[in-house]
Amino acid sequence: MSITVKRTSTILTPDQSRVLLRPFSPGKPERVAGIIARIMAIPEDRIGPLLDELCAEFSRRHVQIRKLVLERFEQIRELMPTDEEVSEQRRLLIGSYFLAEYSLESAALFNPSIVPHPDQTDLPSGALRFILSLRATGEGHVSSITFRTGIIHPDQRIEVMSPTGFVTEPRQIPNPLYEKALFERKLAELGLTGEFTRRVMNKLGGSFTMEELRTALQAEQFRLPDGMTQEDQGVAQGIWMLARSNYEVQFQPDQQISERILFPATPSQRNGIEDARFVRFQNDDGSYIYYATFTAFDGRVVMPELVETTDFLRFRFITLNGPAAQDKGMALFPRRINGLYTMLSRQDKESIYLMFSDNVHFWNECKLLLKPTFPWELVQIGNCGSPIETDAGWLVLSHGVGPMRKYCIGAFLLDRDDPSKVIGRLHEPLLHPNESEREGYVPNVVYTCGVLLHKGELIIPFGLADHATGFATVSLAEVLAAMN
Repeated sequence: MSITVKRTSTILTPDQSRVLLRPFSPGKPERVAGIIARIMAIPEDRIGPLLDELCAEFSRRHVQIRKLVLERFEQIRELMPTDEEVSEQRRLLIGSYFLAEYSLESAALFNPSIVPHPDQTDLPSGALRFILSLRATGEGHVSSITFRTGIIHPDQRIEVMSPTGFVTEPRQIPNPLYEKALFERKLAELGLTGEFTRRVMNKLGGSFTMEELRTALQAEQFRLPDGMTQEDQGVAQGIWMLARSNYEVQFQPDQQISERILFPATPSQRNGIEDARFVRFQNDDGSYIYYATFTAFDGRVVMPELVETTDFLRFRFITLNGPAAQDKGMALFPRRINGLYTMLSRQDKESIYLMFSDNVHFWNECKLLLKPTFPWELVQIGNCGSPIETDAGWLVLSHGVGPMRKYCIGAFLLDRDDPSKVIGRLHEPLLHPNESEREGYVPNVVYTCGVLLHKGELIIPFGLADHATGFATVSLAEVLAAMN
């Protein structure tokens, strides 16, 4: 049975003018100090004209640029060659030399996921407001998460709102609270146990801040006359790295969603936050929280991680632990099943697995669900985002890699009560790259990280050749009827 897939005319392409101010370091501290010394030698009467020139060129490209520049100065103040007080204008000038614009989307804007917006007010009957997350890739192939908002109108027309010209990183929460029991469980999963860890954790209460953890580690560092052993130093570094990898950030309410950027912030994310799969998760009490699984890449190792939010203003980043938390493409079901969190994953780089857990942070066991079967997916298969609950079962969009490394999108159906049972599967791709979608950063690829079901239609945003993003719609009834 043929399926009618309708592609829309909406295409989101990379916009090189969307730039973020990022810290810039030209080298070792000695070189930084030398540059500062040269700036200090500029006569005071030349500072004002130089700043006027900078403001004329950059102030319209960034919100609160003076504040950002002064903050950068404070970060490098210790490298000043003298303790003498300097004017605010000179501080501004010094800070400007150690910032640089980063074009977030200069290479690509792709691999989207889509969820209902928390705010559904002021819409006509039958319309739905959504949030679209996208993988933005810039210089050095570093990926971050960017957002757009849009509306699915009553006639199923898809409208994506134009982004503003500004982009801003959130502020890190200075002292997020850590739950001691959860933190100790994560330490145990990492093998960071033993006497040193016990002494550090005994200094902390049932919940603690990063500053309190720092104080406890420093107390152990100076406990012995000769300092810590080399082994304890390694454990201390591991404890601190775990704390840094579990952090919270906060945007300001007046920042529009398209201005909010989640940029890599920890060593595990150094080379990118990739392919976030957002899902609106319904808690047992009926309330909602948004989770996103994503791939953190440090340049060598890929690690699955988790971010959660209720309002897209405050985000909490969390490490995923356990032997089953590995590889790419973890996707959380939108509610618990039989009292357990449920996740799709890919453990062996080519098949789809199913996992259950009583804690969203820990994944210990997995079960093989689907292997590559059809010619268009014989290299590997994986999920294309979180499952969608329907009366017929859990609908999952999948991706398959076939000859010439061509990526296509397929679908399968799982039992609602027992998702380990596959009850339907498309034998042919639902979506494959057509002639206008083949060319891009990575040719012959269509890929999505999440879809929406609205009024019986699947709304599918999808990446085009790892470069841009398009949209397609298809009848859920047609998809289900074509499954065997």
